[in-house]
Parts: sequence; C-alpha cells; structure tokens
Amino acid sequence: MGVENGVAGRVDRVRNALDGSTVHGHVVQAADAHITVNLPGPPGGAVPRGPLGRPIGGWDPHDLEVHPAGVAGTVRVLPGYVRRRHDRVLAEVVRDAAAGRSGLLVLVGSSSTGKTRACWEAVQPLAAEGWRLWHPFDPTRAEAALADLEHVAPRTVVWLNEAQHYLGHAREGERIAAALHTLLTRPESGPVLVLGTLWPEYEAQYTALPRASGPDPHSRVRELLAGRTVTVPDAFDERALRDAEALAASGDRLMADALVRARSHGRVAQDLAGALELLRRYERGTPAARALLEAAMDARRLGVGLHLPQAFLIDAAADYLGDRDWDRLADDWAEAAFADLGRPVHGKEAPLGRTNPRPVRRPPGTPAPAAPPAAVAGPLFRLADYVEQHGRTARRRLCPPASFWQSALAHLTDPGDLGALASAAEGRHRLQWAHHLRLRAADSGDPDALMELARSLEEAGDAAAAEALAWRAVEAGDVYAVIELGQMRDEIGDKKGAAALYRQAAAAGHPVAVSDLAWLREEEGDQEAAEALYLRGAAQGNSFCLSELTTRRAKAGDLAGAEEFARRAAAVGDPDTLIELAGLREQAGDRAEAEALLRWAVGSGHSYVLLHLGELREKAGDPEEAEACYREAVGAGHTAGFTALMRMREGSGDRESAEDLARLAAVAGNLHTLTELARYREEAGDRASAEALCTWAAAEGHTQVLSDLVRMREDAGDRASAEAFAWQAADAGLFHVAATLVHLRAGDREGAEALHRRFSDAGGAGYLATTKWPHGLDPDGSPSAPWR
Repeated sequence: MGVENGVAGRVDRVRNALDGSTVHGHVVQAADAHITVNLPGPPGGAVPRGPLGRPIGGWDPHDLEVHPAGVAGTVRVLPGYVRRRHDRVLAEVVRDAAAGRSGLLVLVGSSSTGKTRACWEAVQPLAAEGWRLWHPFDPTRAEAALADLEHVAPRTVVWLNEAQHYLGHAREGERIAAALHTLLTRPESGPVLVLGTLWPEYEAQYTALPRASGPDPHSRVRELLAGRTVTVPDAFDERALRDAEALAASGDRLMADALVRARSHGRVAQDLAGALELLRRYERGTPAARALLEAAMDARRLGVGLHLPQAFLIDAAADYLGDRDWDRLADDWAEAAFADLGRPVHGKEAPLGRTNPRPVRRPPGTPAPAAPPAAVAGPLFRLADYVEQHGRTARRRLCPPASFWQSALAHLTDPGDLGALASAAEGRHRLQWAHHLRLRAADSGDPDALMELARSLEEAGDAAAAEALAWRAVEAGDVYAVIELGQMRDEIGDKKGAAALYRQAAAAGHPVAVSDLAWLREEEGDQEAAEALYLRGAAQGNSFCLSELTTRRAKAGDLAGAEEFARRAAAVGDPDTLIELAGLREQAGDRAEAEALLRWAVGSGHSYVLLHLGELREKAGDPEEAEACYREAVGAGHTAGFTALMRMREGSGDRESAEDLARLAAVAGNLHTLTELARYREEAGDRASAEALCTWAAAEGHTQVLSDLVRMREDAGDRASAEAFAWQAADAGLFHVAATLVHLRAGDREGAEALHRRFSDAGGAGYLATTKWPHGLDPDGSPSAPWR
C-alpha cells in the first residue's frame, strides 16, 4: 500500500483506475467531499443491435487480408494449403474453442509467411458449427475493437489481423488488451476465439520487460500475449516442401510455379504472395523509384500511417538521390517512377500502389473529432507490406535526410502522423524538427503533442499557458490531461491549484479525480474530508480508493472492515489490495487467515494469486504444497511460477533442473527466470555458465539479456562482441543497453561520442546527446546551431 511517489507513478495509477470507465457524456457535479455522477441513457432508448460479424462461411478470405496468390479471369484464387508445425497449435486452440473453452492465439512471423492464411484455414471447422467471425475495422481498427469487444457473442471468432493496429495503439492498446482479457475470462461470453497476427519486431516491442526506472507502456499486452503466441517460420521445412510438391503434382499450378522459383530456399509462402519479386523490384529499380520507396519506408517505420500523400513522397525523395542522379532527372521523373512502382507483381501487389482510403463512418450522435485532419490534396499511395518490413530492417539505423523532415512539415496533415514523427525526431535528437512537427501536430489537435508542449511550458513556469494547452488536449480526447496537469501542480507545491484542477477534471467527467482530491485533503491533515472522498470513490468502484480504505481500516485495527474493502477491490479487478491485506495478516502472525484470503482470491478468478499462496506455503515450511501452487500458476498461464520453481531448485543444489526450468520459462516468454538464474551463477563465480545462459537467450530472441552480455564482454576486453550485442539491443529498441556501452567507454571520449551519435541516428538519443549537443543535431548528424 502506501502513497506512490512522483508524477509518473500517479499518472499510471490514474490511467489504470480509469481503464474501462465511460466518462464522455456524464454529468458530474463536484465538491471536495461530494461528487455525484448522473449517467443519462441513449436518446430515444437503447438501439437494438444484431450479433457482431457474419457467419464464417459468408466471408471471402481476401476480405480478411489473406494475400491472393493468383487470378483466374476476374476471380482471385488461392493455392492448396500446406500444413506446418504452427498449424497443429492452431488446430488445438480451435478444438478447445469448439469444446467450449475460450482461447487466444497470435501468430508471429515476417510479412507474407502465411500467418493470415493459417488462421483462415484453422477456423473452417468452426464454420460448419455455425460460428461467426468479426473483423473490427471501421472507422479504425482500434476504435471498432474498443467500442464493441464487450458485445461479442459466444461462438464468435474475433479476427485481429495485423494486431499491432489494436494492441500497439498509442492510447487504446492497453485498454483493448484489458477488454480482451475480460472477454476471455467472463463465463457468459464464451466460448470465443481470438486470432491475431504480428510481425516479430512488434512482438519484441510489446513483450520486452520495462526498465526498472522507466515506464511500462505495454504491461497488459505483455500479460495477454504470455504463452499465447506461436512462431510462423520464414521458410518451409523439408516435410512442408514435400507436401507442397505433392499438391503441385496433383495439378496445383500456382504451387508448382512457386516451387520452381522457391524450392531451393524454401520461402514458398513469400513467393506465392509476390514478396520476393517485390524486393527485386526495389533492389533493381531506377534511382528515382528507389528514392520514393526509401522515403515511404522511412515514413512507415517512423510512425506515419498507411496512406502516404504523393506530394509528400515526391518532395521527400530529393535528398535520397545523389548529386549525379539528381542532375539526370527528367521533368517527368516522378510520373514515370510512380507508374513503374504501381505495376503489380505477378498480377498481385504493387511495390507502391495507389490507394483509396475508406471514408470514416460513425454511429449517429457520435461526436466528430475536435480538430479533424485537413483533407490531403492529390493521390495517396500505400507501400507493400513486404517492402515495408524490409525497410524496417535494412534502414533501422538510419536517420532520414533533411528533405524528408521538410516534406513532412509541408505536406502531412494528420495529427497522429505529425505527433509520431515529432517523437521520432526527438528520439534521434533532431530537436528543431521535433519542435516544429510537434507545433504542427498540436495545431492539428493531437492531444499527445498538446500535452508535451504543456509539460514544457509548465517546466518553464508558464502555468497559465500550460493549463490552456492541457484543456485543448482534453477537448481533443485526452481524458488524462487535466489530471496530469493537476499532478504537475501538486509536485511543485501548488496544492490550491492542483485541487482546483482536480475539481475541474471531475466536473468534465473524470471519476477518479476524487482520489486525487482525497490525496490532497489527507496531505493537508483533513482526515475527515479525505475519508469522505475515499468512500465516495469506493462507491463508484474506484480501485485506488478501495485500496486506501483497506489500508486505513487495517491500520486502525478494523480487520473486518479492511477485508470488506479488499474483497470489493478484487471484485472490480484489483486483487492486489487483498494480497497486501493478506501480507498484513501474515505479519500479525495470522498465517491461516492470510492463506484463506488468498485462496478466496484464487477461487474468484485471480489465478496469479497462486504465486503469493506458494510463497506463504514456502514460509510455512511446506515446499511440496508451494511447488504445487507454482505449477498450478504456470498451468494458468502465469510464467512467473517458473521463476519460483527455478529458485527452489537452484537453492536445493539441483542446478540441472533449475536450468531446464529457466529455459522453459524463456521459451514461454518469461525472461526474468533465466536472467535471475544467470545472476545467481555469476554471483557464485560461475561466469562461464552465466554468459552461456545469456547467450542462449539472446540467440532465441530474448533481447533483455543483452545488457548483461554487453557488460560481460566489455569486462572481458572483447569490445567487438560488446558492440555487436549493443547494436542487437538497439535494433530491438532497447537503447538503454546501448547507453550502457557508451558509459562503459567513458574513458574513450571520442569513441564514445561517435558511438552515441550512431545510436542517436537509430533513435536512441540519451543524456549524452542532451549535454553534448544542447541544440540537437541536423539530419546529416552535425550539431545544430542555436535556434529559437
């Protein structure tokens, strides 16, 4: 329990408490100790709605984004299907769903490896049983999912192809993950089946463990994906190739043609989707065509949306061309290059094809965005998925040239695109471009950009301007902005100003503002007002208020009252309060009652409480029962149970079993177990074993161990290996690991500076960049001159 320290912790607490709350349209009246919320019903009463989606048999697989492999007349066709190892995992999840057990599985693999086709083939047995399939798509994928996940009916497949558009959404991803968890665990919703696809780089981003002192933006997504992913390999193995040859021999012309081109390397799925020819078109294209593609690749990898304006691409391409190629451009170079890039490969996808975005549709009465993006003049283009992914890999360490940033500032109008590029520029220490892009994004109504500017103004002492921007962010849809501004005021000691903002936030529809008001009253010593506010928040289901009331009752010796509030907190999805109360009972010597509380939480559906129950059994000297609890936790999908089991094995001297458990945990996505074992081994003086464990984990894609490998290799004097591991971490987005290498080489000032400049180009600017280059860097990497 206790009070969380710092703005970041309090913002996280508020965000967590707000998750799932509906605040728009509420009528709220607030005073320090009295807040009432009236929830009006929909105008004219509830609108009847049918079940989401349509019967599986009514879908065309191409409408679900399965790549076409060929065209017969005017009809897109698919080749025969070759089942591989991941299909067996899919089939098991589908069988469980058919038997009444809800499930979720995300297929992880590179572009065009057959992920979406595998999902389509897997659900065909459910079609015969009358299941429906829902693909949340309109007006945007994230909006559609968040609006309707709670309405999914039993016997429905939720189709989350390209799941980064759902789980990776900047503001809604965590809420979507929470809604999916609720859907999968709510008995009355089942059975349902959730299927998704992801590229490996997105999975690595969402499942990476946060730094000890940093934010954790994907905590719920990481928990949701744990134990629920399966890898789709890039290439067919020998068994799959033989099955493909059998299909070809039976008359499958599409498969036969693909095998002629792809038998030697096994990338049959990519060939069928035209991916390999797409890459050849890029590599062998004219300089002008390559420049347009590279500008499009950089735009996509830095966060610009799918639909790229032609005018932006033309102006951006200028600095991607060398002087000689630029001088040789004809007057119609852009027209010729777009025509070339728009030609489909094998009658399928084009490298850079013209696209027509669907119009945004909203239900009647839904408010339009406060500041809709300005219409884009001219045609829009979309980069082929496979070319996009190639760019994310091949160009991941490069900072785009000046023409890219200038063109973005001149031609992009979507607030999200501008905000994403502002963040990308800031990560590369291109501060001047970041500032101007953020101003454009703020003018376009991007709430994140508005709040970034508000924070800057607050730090500069201009509280009035910061507050005005925060309210603009609220109008643009950021439900946390005023609360965060109030917390800023609280941090600098302006308690009166903070209280006023919290009251305003409550009046605007933020029910958890009551907890912040209570916080202030408690700090001022007005316990009676604080108690009233906590009770008011508890009546609204505010888990933080329930937690605080549990603590207050326990401290006052009212254990029965404390238990009542703890159980209510667990009922609204926060079992941590009950866990902490169990800890207090144990400290008071009442271990039986502590264990009873934990078992009640487990029985109420909070299976991860088994981990705490196992700890109690260990402390009670019952290792067998403790191990049973940990194993049950693992079976329920909580891979932290591996860590406890490994610790018990290592402590008893069974090193081989401990290592087996650590490797199993790593395969299941829990890297902490393996890194903890490596630390035990290193502390015991067995450095070779520690490094071997970390090397194995890194080779399996568990990038968090790279920090230890960088340190170990640098300590051993193997600078080349240390730098290679640091770059591997940077490529995975773990720039704090790369920064570790810079600090380790602090004695080599020139070398450390060059290394940090390279990391900045890749997106990992840090403290050294701020101190060494206070005005930022220009796109070419040279220090920026002072600017205002």
